[in-house]
Amino acid sequence: MTTQATRPNLLAPRELVRVLCIFLLAGCSTHPISLRTNPRAYTPDDYEAVYEAWTRDADRFSWGELDEALRVSATYESTDFRTAYVARYANDHSLTPENRDTILDATLADARAHHRFFVTVAGDVWAEQNLASERSAWRVLLVTEEGEMHVPASVARVRRPSAAERTYFPTATVHRQAFRISFPTEVDGREVIPESASHFVLRFTGALGRVDLRWEFESDR
Repeated sequence: MTTQATRPNLLAPRELVRVLCIFLLAGCSTHPISLRTNPRAYTPDDYEAVYEAWTRDADRFSWGELDEALRVSATYESTDFRTAYVARYANDHSLTPENRDTILDATLADARAHHRFFVTVAGDVWAEQNLASERSAWRVLLVTEEGEMHVPASVARVRRPSAAERTYFPTATVHRQAFRISFPTEVDGREVIPESASHFVLRFTGALGRVDLRWEFESDR
């Protein structure tokens, strides 16, 4: 039987603060998320709330051996997220409005072609958490609301996260491995995640168990 739980005593102090903040905010109103492609206007100060809204976390434990099989965080780089990211990045790097807009146009064009995730993982056996390796204990799938499962177009390990990656994706610490995972937005002429979707799941599955990270969206219906 699969059992999921959280063991706060195993978390690094920075990650423990993050988990406690998520728990305390769970009952409060949070930044709503939507797959609508008309981006909102954001200020640099909005980034943290938008990051939290588009990031999911989970733990998978093997209680029989008291081992941690997988700790995973994933940020879905949606149109909404990318817009907030560029606002923060441009401010931090003192970019001109023209340079900011060029970067924003490029990343929004990429969002129309790729569903991208920034993923960090940790576990008791470091080698098994390398999602880019054939020896990984985990298979990654994108699962639609209809139950269709899609394999990644690419899984790239971020061997040394940059200063920007460590700042804008705070789970990218020395205690975790980081990956950039992408899926196509269309397969056989059909959208993988249409704008009308109610949810999707990023699944990590294998002999050690299964972890589902789920994003649910506002509905206009």
